[in-house]
Amino acid sequence: LFPSQHLDDDTVSGSNWITENNDQPSLSQTTKVTRKPYCGYEQQTLSKREQVEQESLLAAIQWPKPPDDKIAFLQSTDPVHSDFVIVKPRGFFKVGDQLEVLVRMKDFQGKPKQYGGDYLQARIHSPLLKAGATGRIVDCHNGLYKVFFTLLWPGEVKVSVTLVHPSEAIQVLLRLREERPDRVYFKSSFKSGRYSETTECNVCLPGDLPVCNFTDLYTGEPWFCYKPRKLPCASRISHAKGGYQKGLLTHEESLFFQSDVNIKRPILSSGPDSVIVKPRPFTDSSTMDRAEDPTVSPSGYYYEDHWRPRTHWIHHFNKSDDISKCLQGKVIHLFGDSTIRQWFEYLTSVVPDLVEFNLGSPKNVGPFMSVDLKHNILLKFRCHGPPIRFTTVFSSELRYIANELNGIVGGRNTVIAITIWSHFSTFPVEVYIRRLRNIRRSVIQLLDRSPKTLIIIRTANVQELGPEVSLFNSDWYSLQLDSVMRKMFSGIAVHFVDAWEMSLAHYLPHNLHPKEVIVRNQIDAFLSYVCPLQT
Repeated sequence: LFPSQHLDDDTVSGSNWITENNDQPSLSQTTKVTRKPYCGYEQQTLSKREQVEQESLLAAIQWPKPPDDKIAFLQSTDPVHSDFVIVKPRGFFKVGDQLEVLVRMKDFQGKPKQYGGDYLQARIHSPLLKAGATGRIVDCHNGLYKVFFTLLWPGEVKVSVTLVHPSEAIQVLLRLREERPDRVYFKSSFKSGRYSETTECNVCLPGDLPVCNFTDLYTGEPWFCYKPRKLPCASRISHAKGGYQKGLLTHEESLFFQSDVNIKRPILSSGPDSVIVKPRPFTDSSTMDRAEDPTVSPSGYYYEDHWRPRTHWIHHFNKSDDISKCLQGKVIHLFGDSTIRQWFEYLTSVVPDLVEFNLGSPKNVGPFMSVDLKHNILLKFRCHGPPIRFTTVFSSELRYIANELNGIVGGRNTVIAITIWSHFSTFPVEVYIRRLRNIRRSVIQLLDRSPKTLIIIRTANVQELGPEVSLFNSDWYSLQLDSVMRKMFSGIAVHFVDAWEMSLAHYLPHNLHPKEVIVRNQIDAFLSYVCPLQT
């Protein structure tokens, strides 16, 4: 399916800011006529199949646009004036039924909105039962939204709807993603003897200054740093986050990003906001469609603070002994960002015999390793390759997941978990697609040579948003990347831990690094793949 030979030579310095066909009119038509390529480097050359896939992925995440480029703040969506109603609130509901909610958007003058494109999040929950699930939102493109919930437990079930961003803000996020991929910048230190220099780095560097080309020879993943004045490129010793650009918005645009006004604000009901759900007369386990499908909605729900997936059985590993037994004799590789480092930290802290071996790595960066000699368990964490916004990663430890997978023998005692999303939110989606394409190729090759290898992908999750964070790491960016990831890995023998729904359905405030109760549920889901219940 994916050719195993390495990429053609001419893709090695490939980079891809420009929309696929260069003569496409630019989004910022108002300011300049043609979109000057952000990056002068050669673009990646895609095979016909890759080209078709990329176009269909980009088409699938297209977002509706407001009718005009310039919508005044007062005409933008106001969560206070907007409301929702439960369709048939007095109806008779039993477990398994659908609940439909209609959301009606209005602007700050109370006028109904005539177009869609707002980004909403919705959940049903029963606080006393510590139960919760997400809803499926349908944009009617006329200011109305339908939300569909599956009622999964009996009792009083409350509906919550949140405006994450108005449609007018999404247009700003789109513009930033395409035009300002430099809004997070990176740096590298170069050192020879006692002399050192630091220069700026990125997937792509504008301007005509000489650069060091650190493009990966195996995957063709591009990475460049401005050349130090005196030192050679080979003297690079480390990579680090440089910082975040300021002053990205016009005054008018900044009004669409106000914490107490239009970022993650509740939309209230104009009538009842809850329904009573009766138990189903008999329990019918066949209603659980157990074929794993990353598109089932919702993929699971909380009940008494335990996550219950709807597509496979889950086992709750309440005792640390159960975890040790499950992982006995296994090598577990965790690859990705800080949200999967949480798995390393959790397992190391709850399994008494699993002891971290001090590799002398920088705190929070890694690589990290824990060993349980009694049960013969080896647990490793390594961060993904650049772009990564970590404090300082040594150059020798900057590895791409695809290359690491190529170095793993695999087999039934090898478990691999991957998450890669948050550090790509400031770049055009093509950059992320390329990264996943490389990882997917290595995953397919690994499963081909060692079909018993277990590979699990942890999805993105929602997080706390303010005016600043929204421009770099909005849930909307994460949602777009997560949709791409699920599509690219569907039909491949990997399993998913749906961290997205697990963070959205829970009652705790959103957090980039979800709290321990949520991590525990993620680990239960993960371990249930490693040690499936013998049913």
